[in-house]
Amino acid sequence: MLRRCAVCLILFGHRAHPEFDLVLAANRDEFFARPAAAADYWTQDPGVLGGRDLEKGGTWMGVTRTGRWAALTNYRDGSPAPADARSRGQLVSDYLLGDESASGYAASRAGSARLYAGFNLLAGDAEGIYYLSHADAAPIRVAPGIHGLSNHRLDTSWPKVDRGRQALRSAMRGSADRIEESLLALLADDALADDALLPATGIPADWEKKLSAAFIRAPGYGTRASSVLLVGRDGQVSFRERTFGPGGAMSEDRMFRFSVTTATS
Repeated sequence: MLRRCAVCLILFGHRAHPEFDLVLAANRDEFFARPAAAADYWTQDPGVLGGRDLEKGGTWMGVTRTGRWAALTNYRDGSPAPADARSRGQLVSDYLLGDESASGYAASRAGSARLYAGFNLLAGDAEGIYYLSHADAAPIRVAPGIHGLSNHRLDTSWPKVDRGRQALRSAMRGSADRIEESLLALLADDALADDALLPATGIPADWEKKLSAAFIRAPGYGTRASSVLLVGRDGQVSFRERTFGPGGAMSEDRMFRFSVTTATS
């Protein structure tokens, strides 16, 4: 059976562009029956911007007005989740609503990581980006460069990760004002991988095939949001989200821009 998913593809450039500290593109894949709210500033804390999972209350990705951000994918290897597993989307929302540094937050969650269903967490702030998996004893500081994350460990060589990293590298060679559209285009890639390149993650082969695309279309399931986050070296933040219904029909295209503020301003 296919398990629920959070963001299922994250491609990002960390301090790899002269104008941006972060260039990030992500697709959220999920069952269409699961209720969710599109990206917006949160009522409980208007300093947080992101979508919301209306079933469990967490989120898959978000950014704060102080420039802190986090995103999550699930980890798919066929292992059963703990019977009383915590909602992994809470890992992102707890970070966004708190004030811990990215390094401190990732370290503080390492000890309880196995209490969640399999996950990959990225948490970032002005000091750096940290990656934590449910299977790791400690978080890893992400090196500057071009990275990709799907439903296995960071930079695992899966077809859509490899294609996506290459496309991201090409997009970042273009002009800054074209990057956003280039990232949305690469997230729309619905090409399926060759059977010989498919990973074995404990789901039926036909689903491995369906999930090998960056943009997924499947019965009752698929890419529900494509998000682009740009954090400029000048403190300007751009967040754009396109949401989709069954069959890949776009329903909304939302854009947000703001300047990073200090925690005390």
